Amino acid sequence: MASLLHDIQHHSVTIAASLPLDSGQVLPAVTIAYQSYGALDADKSNAVLICHALTGDQYVASDHPATGKPGWWARMVGPGKPIDTDRFHVICANVLGSCMGTSGPASPDAATGAPLGMAFPVITIADMVRAQAMLLDHLGISRLHAVVGGSMGGMQALAWAATYPDRLASALVIASAARHSAQNIAFHEVGRQAIMADPDWQDGQYYGSARAPTKGLAIARMAAHITYLSEEGLTEKFGRRLQARDIKSFGFDADFQVESYLRHQGLAFTDRFDANAYLYITRAMDYFDLADPHDGRLAGAFANAKDVRFTLVSFDTDWLYPTSESRRVVQALQSVGAAASFVELSAPFGHDSFLLDVPALDRLVAGALGSGF
Repeated sequence: MASLLHDIQHHSVTIAASLPLDSGQVLPAVTIAYQSYGALDADKSNAVLICHALTGDQYVASDHPATGKPGWWARMVGPGKPIDTDRFHVICANVLGSCMGTSGPASPDAATGAPLGMAFPVITIADMVRAQAMLLDHLGISRLHAVVGGSMGGMQALAWAATYPDRLASALVIASAARHSAQNIAFHEVGRQAIMADPDWQDGQYYGSARAPTKGLAIARMAAHITYLSEEGLTEKFGRRLQARDIKSFGFDADFQVESYLRHQGLAFTDRFDANAYLYITRAMDYFDLADPHDGRLAGAFANAKDVRFTLVSFDTDWLYPTSESRRVVQALQSVGAAASFVELSAPFGHDSFLLDVPALDRLVAGALGSGF
């Protein structure tokens, strides 16, 4: 798994400038892998930054180099699509700490050349955003038309508005929150413990060996994937139907379709993701709380973002980032006089609705960007 991912060549830049981290540590240089779509206007005013979620990457509208599958938001990004690449220059960067070309635990130690593994410093959502800002500086883009993100990508969009309010005109936040809840932290901890309990994890130094913690990572993915779905969606898709059999086996094979589905999701995930990266990114999400530096007042995070236009979208079946979290953000924005619109959409797919076919979301995204879709 890890060696195959490590062999993929990504479009990236290495920025020879230090990146101070929230932990107090400093990265002396940063490599950022990214993809871009559409032409940048002469005045560089049409740039849209898309921020990806936990298990996403920069291949938002390109075929994935590890799986060959279409980009994770190919239905949303492209010529004539809601995020119209005939109008916008779209950038999506692999987040700091990830495994698709950006600096992370698989990156080589400058002194030894060996992968850093767990010696890579723990990072935060704010650190990810600072790295993205470094990339935009490198590209000569001083201000964004919009920052767009769903789930963890929405966290980054909110952090952009809080950290660099003068660098963006609008923020589109989908199925997200301004903090990670205790329940979300708990689910992440189950996944991390599954990875670290796998004997093939080898204290994170499995790179270059014949063994990698694929079993632990698969279990982590299975547990997380349940949170992305809704009971309604699972019941409609699988119910209690048996998998390729007429009677129960009275054993521990995958008797039910839903069991088979989760096992497939877990194993497929190990082909395109690194276990250590999963540890680091989930930890970054757990630490996320925009209100924390402001004595618990979320409005304080947006005190300087009054000129940013915000659009927030939630889904009625999303119990991972429920509508109440979006309302909390909207209330904070309204309290500082920021322009904020909010819509709760109805969809049966749970948290994953932002990735799936929800035509109402297409119209909202296009409207928020002024695409007239």
